[in-house]
Amino acid sequence: MTQNSPARPRAAASFAPPRRRRRRATSGSARLAALLVSPTLLVLTVVVLYPTIVALKDSLFGTPGLDPKTGFVRDTDPFVGAENYTAIFGDAADRFWNAFWNTTFLTFTTVALETVIGVAMALIMHRAFQGRALVRASILVPWAIPTAVSGLLWRWIFNSDGIANTLTGQHVLWTTEGFHAQVAVIIADVWKTAPFIGLLVLAGLQVINKEVYEAARMDGASPLRQFWHITLPLVKPALMVAVLFRTLDALRMFDLPYILIGAQKTSVETLSMLAQDEAANVRFGPAAAYAVILFLYVFLIALAFVRLLGANVVGDDESGPKRGRWLPRRRTEVAA
Repeated sequence: MTQNSPARPRAAASFAPPRRRRRRATSGSARLAALLVSPTLLVLTVVVLYPTIVALKDSLFGTPGLDPKTGFVRDTDPFVGAENYTAIFGDAADRFWNAFWNTTFLTFTTVALETVIGVAMALIMHRAFQGRALVRASILVPWAIPTAVSGLLWRWIFNSDGIANTLTGQHVLWTTEGFHAQVAVIIADVWKTAPFIGLLVLAGLQVINKEVYEAARMDGASPLRQFWHITLPLVKPALMVAVLFRTLDALRMFDLPYILIGAQKTSVETLSMLAQDEAANVRFGPAAAYAVILFLYVFLIALAFVRLLGANVVGDDESGPKRGRWLPRRRTEVAA
């Protein structure tokens, strides 16, 4: 016992330097990571945080008008507190809720259709066949066209004597009020942005090991079972990120319905169009209030999407898809 007792402090001392070295390495990696991320954080602060704070501040001020105390026109915007928000849910409640439901309906309808069509596009672009490069280029052309140009193009197609009425044999006024105006916006938006989802899903398909499909074919799995048990689980991270980005983008929809249908159209007026209309009429306080509400709506949708649907934009976690018969296991599982 007396011979072993002095060995303990020497053993403890021998292990102390590696811990200090690991601690220094960790702190050095943290400083390097902070240095590399700082430009991105600076850009986000300038582009996102500062405009949000300014919009929140402007939403607390009203429009210049006659001062009831002096009878003169005020040079500065009066401070009104939360009156702009109470007016949105009070006097302007009908127009606000109409724009809110239009935004929600157009968002979820277009994103659902774009997801189905985008996955189909990705599967087509992923297959090896002659002329695949031409097919990929033609599918991605709509995404490369600016939205304003796309809106003008579809406005010409949905004209009263345009191609749409010629093909259907009907005389529908697509660019006027009604459900057909919403259908026109949905068709134009799906044609424009479905290739975006297809492009991200294609990137996810290209990292799947072909040996997984070979093992499934040897076991006699049909193409439908391969798609359901292999393709969808492995491509889910890329698909969820694509759907999340498209949902957030569609919630801010403005230019396409504005150009295709027009301003102040009840059937397609969105929250972004409502805020722009207030700003165009020099009512910057109410416009900022609409912008703040839209920001909160987008933030809540993004939070619910990540928490409930499992859209992991950081990396792999334990809440991923359940591993099926042909899915590859992690290295730790294989070692175990």
